[in-house]
Amino acid sequence: MLLASLPFYPLVSFLLLITFSKRLSWQVASFISVGAMGLTALVSALLVLELSASQSQFISVNLWHWFNLISSQGVAEVNVSFYLDGLSAVMISVVSGVGFLIHLFAAAYMKDDANFARFMAYMNLFIVAMLILVLADNLVLLYLGWEGVGLCSFLLIGFWYQEKNNVLAARKAFIVTRIGDTSMAIGLFLLFSSFGQLNIEEITALIQQISLSDAGFSEQQLSNIYWIALLLLGGAVGKSAQLPLQTWLPDAMAGPTPVSALIHAATMVTAGVYLIARMHGVFVFAPEVMSYVAWLGAITLLLAGFAALAQTDIKRVLAYSTMSQIGYMMLALGAGAWSAGVFHLMTHAFFKALLFLTAGAVILALHHQQNLFKMGGLLKRLPFESALFVVGLICLMALPGTSGFFSKEAIIAQLWPSATAGPALWWCAIIGA
Repeated sequence: MLLASLPFYPLVSFLLLITFSKRLSWQVASFISVGAMGLTALVSALLVLELSASQSQFISVNLWHWFNLISSQGVAEVNVSFYLDGLSAVMISVVSGVGFLIHLFAAAYMKDDANFARFMAYMNLFIVAMLILVLADNLVLLYLGWEGVGLCSFLLIGFWYQEKNNVLAARKAFIVTRIGDTSMAIGLFLLFSSFGQLNIEEITALIQQISLSDAGFSEQQLSNIYWIALLLLGGAVGKSAQLPLQTWLPDAMAGPTPVSALIHAATMVTAGVYLIARMHGVFVFAPEVMSYVAWLGAITLLLAGFAALAQTDIKRVLAYSTMSQIGYMMLALGAGAWSAGVFHLMTHAFFKALLFLTAGAVILALHHQQNLFKMGGLLKRLPFESALFVVGLICLMALPGTSGFFSKEAIIAQLWPSATAGPALWWCAIIGA
């Protein structure tokens, strides 16, 4: 039952914090929120160990039956069920591990805020939604988590709602990502009407079975798979801030720095990458869409990298950097380098969280100054923060020996021979680097 309890700890913390809110002291609110995340990280580690020691390639648990969906192919059950395999194990490690460290930093960073308990409650809810998203065994439950992270991003980006710019940034993030979410919802409707199923493993097995049958896919089925993959890509593009739905991400910097770290490293922007990786069983039968994924990733990584050069706000530079790195992940997925793309997602989560949290420490030390041109000489004044920032930067630059080097090289190595990428996109990845 370890798997069933995973989202339970941050959920209980959220309910306690939001119910008692200002009646809780900073110490108590910190203990509840950070303690819940510590438990989540510990259980995640135990689950990964259990999965690696297991003879089976997955662990699943069915909590309860939710409802039935009826189609021409029959009745499909939709349950509240969790499914842990290698991909979701990587994701829960990132979400809970990096999330715990961000919560720890947030407890100190937001100490003097009048609404501290409410802030930490929203952070906990963000983790709950992301854990549901990555552990869901069916696309309805996944979509619930998907919308949950969208709601939490809106609440956290606009947390300091007294300032109009923050409210506008939160609204922009909410509306722009809704476009992608609508695309994804239509994709799910088409998927269900075509195959009568929304359980992820059963969909993958069914499509594989049809492809290996003597008859193979009909023209209508191939057309449907193409449109399903394209519509799911629309959802991924919105959440992961890729062209043309990338405009919300730089403005999301209006929220407190721990929010930026959480959105960029562990939760929301990785959701689109996870969706494509999880649904790879559909995408492999739509090579044209995989090619679109690769080109979108390549163009985004180049444009975001160039855009970062023109920024003066330290957090906006890191935001464009995130868009560029997510572009690398999308490029990998489009090229069929599934493992390399997810590997880069994991390494990027750690060094990008380090960069954002160190930037937060610098901003705090400089009395909330975020303009790069008003900073300087910080190596002497803030030696510890400077050293940490350099570690994050060399990983981001993917210098040999760093985590970023191994994951980025793994992507680049598979681009040239790929049928859906090729030499042109290999050059885009090299120039981007």
